[in-house]
Amino acid sequence: MTDTREPAGAKVVVLMLGGLLVLLAAGYVAAYLVAGDKVPRGTTISGVEVGGLAPAEAEQALRDGLADRVDRSIRVVDDQGETFQLVPDEVGLSVDYGGSVLVAGDEQSWSPSRVWDYWAGGDDLDAVIDADGALDTLASLVGTPARDGDVRFKDGRVVVVDSKPGETFDAEAAYQALQDVYLDEDPEIELPTVDTRPEIDDAAVRTALDDFANPAMSGPVTLVFGDSPVQLGPAEFGDALAMKAEDGALVPDLDVDALTALVDDGVSEDGAPVDATVALVDGKPEVVPAKPGVTYDPADVSDAFLELVTRPDGEREMDVEATVDEPDFTTADARALKIKERVSTFTTYYPYAEYRNTNIGRAGAIIDGTVLKPGDTFSLNDIVGERTRENGFTEGFVISNGIFAEDLGGGVSQMATTTFNAMFFAGLEDVEHKPHSFYIDRYPVGREATVAWGSVDLRFRNDTPYGVLISAKVTPSTPSSQGVVTVSMWSTKYWDITTSTSDRYNFRAPATRTLSTPDCYPNTGYDGFDVDVTRFFRKPGSDDLVRTEKFHTAYTPSDTVICKPPRGA
Repeated sequence: MTDTREPAGAKVVVLMLGGLLVLLAAGYVAAYLVAGDKVPRGTTISGVEVGGLAPAEAEQALRDGLADRVDRSIRVVDDQGETFQLVPDEVGLSVDYGGSVLVAGDEQSWSPSRVWDYWAGGDDLDAVIDADGALDTLASLVGTPARDGDVRFKDGRVVVVDSKPGETFDAEAAYQALQDVYLDEDPEIELPTVDTRPEIDDAAVRTALDDFANPAMSGPVTLVFGDSPVQLGPAEFGDALAMKAEDGALVPDLDVDALTALVDDGVSEDGAPVDATVALVDGKPEVVPAKPGVTYDPADVSDAFLELVTRPDGEREMDVEATVDEPDFTTADARALKIKERVSTFTTYYPYAEYRNTNIGRAGAIIDGTVLKPGDTFSLNDIVGERTRENGFTEGFVISNGIFAEDLGGGVSQMATTTFNAMFFAGLEDVEHKPHSFYIDRYPVGREATVAWGSVDLRFRNDTPYGVLISAKVTPSTPSSQGVVTVSMWSTKYWDITTSTSDRYNFRAPATRTLSTPDCYPNTGYDGFDVDVTRFFRKPGSDDLVRTEKFHTAYTPSDTVICKPPRGA
């Protein structure tokens, strides 16, 4: 039988090897525990010993060791011999203490290389610095930036900005130079510059001028929506144009919102058409163009516009896809009205009263700007509307049953009288007017009119072949000055009008009324009478009388009113 037991010597060898491995492992663990996350032994950062220290200790040691060096100014000399001083606190130049310690190797790891680095490593390192602020300061002091060429648009003209080379320094080299000298005893760096070329040079500018800018400003473009053209001139659309740098070239840059606003000025805002009209502009009648109701995609307008502005003269018009609703009264129709001059004007005055300022001013504001086409009839009640508080009117004195009373809209007859006289001297056809029941001496006798909502109106017809624009202006009264009402008619003069007024006749004495109602207003009466006014029609520049028109007015007496306290008061 064979003996299988191992020799005693072999066991001893195994035990010795095992023990050695245990000793080695224990030693490695001890080495790891000692190294921890400390900086490798023998490490210095900008001459400050930090080896063997934990990160926080190393960072504090570095702060203490560099405390008298971090505030030293650095002298910078450019290649022109100019000298600048960089003061660290002022330009943001500083030591990154934490980053410096991290670079030195403050990590904890079981990696043999890490443990080896701690015990056998340790370098002489430079501190990490934060120099972004210093580089920005140098950029503002040294050299000049290159200037790109550009093409701009102003007041319908092309403005060229020439390109210009510049000078700059190598930022990476400058950073390394600052890194090298920052903590020296007497720090100084030289900062040579190099020429830089603009991204957009003069050749790119010439190309932009020839291909786009000069053609764009060569004339107006017309965008056609249905039957309605919208023409835009260079002085208008220039502000919506620009050119931008792209891959070394200048390309068109369109402000779509600005272009859309220009187009919207030529069409209605809400998609509904707006008829043309005539309005006073700086004291002269001007046609306000019609606006079609247009719904469109701004992208379609932009695409069409950018194509049009590069086309030659005679080809700068294009239809734009849109939904169009044309106005009933076109710009051509408005021009055909031939409203070009003032053909009559009349002014009346009124004494101070706030209700008159309110009511006359409100009526005038509504009437102002009314346009009568040939054959149109003016109705004050239709235009001004019912005199209510919602419509902007207040209570004032009116004539009711031959005496004064209060009601909404009192005073509007001042506007009716002034408008009637402007119509009278423009030679328009009187359709309906009613004088006051008794005469009011601030009005021209026999040539005045009153109105009352729902019963008495002022109406006249434009029986000339031209349009008529009515302007109405009111200067409010004050306690020390009268109010002024002026109504003018603008058209093409069709008649020369003169007038005559008869003597007053058929006088009637006033009665006396004694009232005890709460709304009684005393009055001193005066006579009523009849009077005749004649209007004479002649063609402008001719003495030949074409026709006459007679207005007969019978004023009732203004009764004397005596007020007594109401019964039971």
